[in-house]
This record gives sequence, structure tokens and C-alpha cells, in this order.
Amino acid sequence: MSLFLAAYLTIYGGIHLYLWFRTVRAFDLHPPWSPLLGVLCAFMVAAPIIVRLLQRHDAEGAARAVAYVGYTWMGCIFLFFSASVAIDLLRGVLWTGAKLLGREIFQIPSAAALSVSLVLAVAAATYGFFDARKLRVEHVTVKTQKLPKRVRVVQLSDVHLGLVVGRERLLQILQEVIAAQPDLLVCTGDLIDGQVDGLQGLDEVLQQVKPPLGKFAVTGNHEAIAGIAPSVGFIRRSGFTLLRGDAAHMAGALTVTGVDDPFIHSSSPISEPALLKALPREKFILLLKHRPAVHPDSRGLFDLQLSGHVHKGQIFPFNLLTHLFYPAPMGLSSAGPGSHLYVSRGTGTWGPPMRVLAPPEITIVDIVPQEG
Repeated sequence: MSLFLAAYLTIYGGIHLYLWFRTVRAFDLHPPWSPLLGVLCAFMVAAPIIVRLLQRHDAEGAARAVAYVGYTWMGCIFLFFSASVAIDLLRGVLWTGAKLLGREIFQIPSAAALSVSLVLAVAAATYGFFDARKLRVEHVTVKTQKLPKRVRVVQLSDVHLGLVVGRERLLQILQEVIAAQPDLLVCTGDLIDGQVDGLQGLDEVLQQVKPPLGKFAVTGNHEAIAGIAPSVGFIRRSGFTLLRGDAAHMAGALTVTGVDDPFIHSSSPISEPALLKALPREKFILLLKHRPAVHPDSRGLFDLQLSGHVHKGQIFPFNLLTHLFYPAPMGLSSAGPGSHLYVSRGTGTWGPPMRVLAPPEITIVDIVPQEG
């Protein structure tokens, strides 16, 4: 955790420091405005830490208020920073062109560049705030010779229940789940965000959804952040069977299995390939795994892996960064001979309550018999 905190302060604090210098220089700010801007930046960098401290002291109302302000600012500042860097690169190209050609080329003044960045950031953040509340229902079909009849699986992923994603949002999600009439409901990690104490009553809401073949879940990295023991308790009270290196055999030649997120340390970690090799290959094997990475030794040992974690970056252009670490394409793709991988964009939001070019989804997966 200390390493994560150090990385967070370095990166997020560095972004604020860069923008503070750029703003002060571009608009020639002097005291008291320049130090006031510095204090604002320092508070916003500290806001997520303040939220956690308030939660630990049971000040949920104050924590929610700081979370909305701090995380909304976070989304806006990321967009502002991205736009500023892009425009600065354009300014650099224009300046270099002028030097190489030996003549004047139109230059974008620093103040104008920052003003345009601010307008773009506010416009994108406003769009992203409303778009994050419009659930998309993605419908995919997987054909197999292993099942005698269709099985409908609905996937939730990265709901992040907590201060920002609460009861109202959960009810909206479950309304779509019920409308899909699933045979099986699965959650591929990060059902909760970073604290279990503020989730009172949400387990009872989740209990009301009872598909005929049951509900299954795996842990994500945020279950570890919130504390694995209370997270496991909440997930089980919500009616999910938690798969932690084990499997459930359904009637009708379907096996559901799942593994813990690697962020969760175990004294005896489960070998995913060994787990899959022990399962009957004549059954359709559905693997639940939080991160969209296919183990090299697992290829061909499962029929479909459902994953999430990356949110498609959640806020453009961070999808480019997540793609570096997890290059698997969003949606359905091949994962080796006889295996497929589906990567969800996620159902909720982490941090900033907005999504830019990465809309939230619940996924309907129809596993149908293949003719012939």
C-alpha cells in the first residue's frame, strides 16, 4: 500500500504541479491567487486520502461529499492535463516548423492554449458524467457443441459499490439484469470499491435477484483494498457463490469456475492451469477471472473466460495506457484453440463519476448449441 501511495502522490501530485506552473505562468498570477491555487491543488491531491480517513472514523456523509468533489475534480484534471499536453505538442510542432522554415507561423499563445484545454475538459467531463449513467446492454452469442440448450449468462463487472455508486445506481443495474431474464448471473470482480462499512442494505438488494442456475462471483483487486474478509462476507450475503479456485457443476453440461485476483495474497495460491486440467473437458467450462489476461498454459482448457478490470480506460485517452498492460481487445475475442475471452468495459465507475468514450455495460452472453 505504501508503494501505491508513493506512486499516486508522485503521478497525481506531479500533474497538479505541472498545471499549477503552466497556469501561473500563462495568466501571470501573483499572490494571493497563485498560493490559493496551490492550496486548492494540494487539497484535491489529498482528497482521496481524506475520504478514506473520514470513512475509518464513520463520517460517511462528509466522506461522500469530499469523494464527489475530489473524484469529479480528478476526472476534470485528467481531461485538462490530456488536452493541455496535446495542445502543447501542437505548439511545439508549430514552433519547430517556424524555426526550420525560417519564417513566422501562427503560434498559439499560452493563455489561449490553457483556456481551450479548460473548455474541452469541462465539455468532456459534462458529457462523461451523464454518459456514465446510461447503461449499455451488450449482447453476444457463443456457439458450442457441449450444451443441449441455450444458457443465458449476465455478466456484471467493476460495479464499485461504495460512496459514489450507491443504492440508486444498483437498483438501475439490477433492473436491467432482471429484464434480461438470465439463467445465471456472474460478477467478475470489484463488486465493491474500497470500504465495506458504507454498504449497509445493499447486500439485501442484491439478494432479491435469484436466477435459476444461481449467482457466482470472483474477487477483484478492490476486494483486497477493502479487506478480503469483510469483502467475502458482503459478497456471500448478497447471494453469490464465491469461486476461489474451485468449480460448480451445473445440470446441463456447464461448469463454472473462478480464481482470485493476484492482488490477493495467499499462502497456497491456486494454479489456474491445474484447476482447469482437473475439470471434465466434455462440459462447457466458463472461467471467471477479474483481469483480462489469459494464462499461457490455460489456452484450450476453458471455453469462455469472462473478465473486466480495465474499464476501457474509463476516461479517454487512458484506454491507450490500459491497453499497454492488457492488450486483449474489448468485447469477444479468440483466446486460443477452442477458447474465447470476453472483456467487459465495467458496470460502474471507479474514482471519477464519469466515463468518456468508455460507456458502462452489463453483458448478456447467450451460450447456444451449435448446429451440426
